[in-house]
Amino acid sequence: MGLFGIVLSLGLLMYLAYRGINVLILAPLLAMLAVLLSGGLPVLATYTQVFMKSLGGYVITYFPLFLLGAIFGKVMADGGAARTIAERIVDWVGAGRAILAVVLACGVLTYGGVSLFVVAFAIYPIANALFRRADVPKRLLPAAIALGSFTFTMTAFPGTPAIQNAIPIPFFGTNVFAAPLLGTLAGMIMLVGGTLWLNRRRASAQGKGEGYGEHDETGSDSTLPADATLPSFPVAIAPVVAVIVLNALFTYVLIPMMSADYLAEPQYGETSLSSVAGIWAIIVSLTISIVLAIVLNWSRFKDVLETVNTGTMGSLLPVFNTASEVGYGAVIASLPAFALIRDAVLGLFPDNPVASLAVAVNVLAGITGSASGGMSIALNALGEQFAQMGQEQGVSMGLMHRVTSLSSGGFDALPHNGAVITLLAITGMTHKKSYSDIFVVAVAIPVVATITVIVLGSLGL
Repeated sequence: MGLFGIVLSLGLLMYLAYRGINVLILAPLLAMLAVLLSGGLPVLATYTQVFMKSLGGYVITYFPLFLLGAIFGKVMADGGAARTIAERIVDWVGAGRAILAVVLACGVLTYGGVSLFVVAFAIYPIANALFRRADVPKRLLPAAIALGSFTFTMTAFPGTPAIQNAIPIPFFGTNVFAAPLLGTLAGMIMLVGGTLWLNRRRASAQGKGEGYGEHDETGSDSTLPADATLPSFPVAIAPVVAVIVLNALFTYVLIPMMSADYLAEPQYGETSLSSVAGIWAIIVSLTISIVLAIVLNWSRFKDVLETVNTGTMGSLLPVFNTASEVGYGAVIASLPAFALIRDAVLGLFPDNPVASLAVAVNVLAGITGSASGGMSIALNALGEQFAQMGQEQGVSMGLMHRVTSLSSGGFDALPHNGAVITLLAITGMTHKKSYSDIFVVAVAIPVVATITVIVLGSLGL
């Protein structure tokens, strides 16, 4: 009955989230449903002592990343930097390569730390006009934005400040540059494979006489006036470069030089510098880059305070949505029947903890419809076991980190994924028209890239 409760709870979470019910409501209710069906467990105690404790722990650790990321993205958008970067890439690549231009524009912005949601809003008006001029079917536009925004720059390329690249840090004692060569390879598989697929789909459509099509363009206006004075490209790109360079500088040079013996004391969590260095580096680099973006574009802001406040408020729902899923995962993991699931996952590849980890993260990310949520559930439930298995078998913790991050970006982009639903709403497309291509570039090809990394990593490459 306990196992049935877990399966029913997870199924309802996926279905009801797809139907539009917020996870802040769903997560605690469905977690308590699983507790009730398990029988003999205190519901209120589980809610306050397990669910809320795990939710709060996640917020304590990761809220600065959500907060600073949202503010940085809003500053880049309101200051005109995001539009400048997008337009310059279009100029470089050429209007005839509309799909590649959109993918690269999204990729540069997200790799620089701009939220994928902000990127979707900032890029869409430009991308839409570009697709229309090049007569590329608009139904391919959501997949192009998805490819550039939540694939290779979210989970693969080393150094990305995406939350999906930060969550594994405390579990494996790594940093955002973990397994750089394998991460780069995986990213190139996604970038090249996804672009080739979309161009092939474009050629096929044009061969059948299909062009841009007739669409309602209401809502395609930019967040900035069409005649806004935009920053030059060097000014626009400087904060993005700063995020990447400063992140590396603090990760590899400055923070390791610090004397942090005080971290072993109880009031500082009895931890070590290596466990927090990765998150510290992202916090400092984003903070400096936000200040830089504001200073460089000061005259272009209508109201800097409003920009910062809007970015701040924009961070709250995403972090609490994810934290609620973490609380849900903690409750599920505390149930006696979960031991059956855990043993089944760990037993799939008893001699290969990397493959077991990939399956666990992918499955849970798919069920919850969230890359960060699924990864957090898997690591909070099984992270210690995976790390121990990896150490016992001599597996690089960097490889464990990179596979965890890559796996979060596979099955997460199923139809009920919040980013997918938001992206389709922004572009005015539907699942029926556009999801099949999103599935290929954001689910199928990333899974192939993950398998490639697992195979090469297992061979010691």
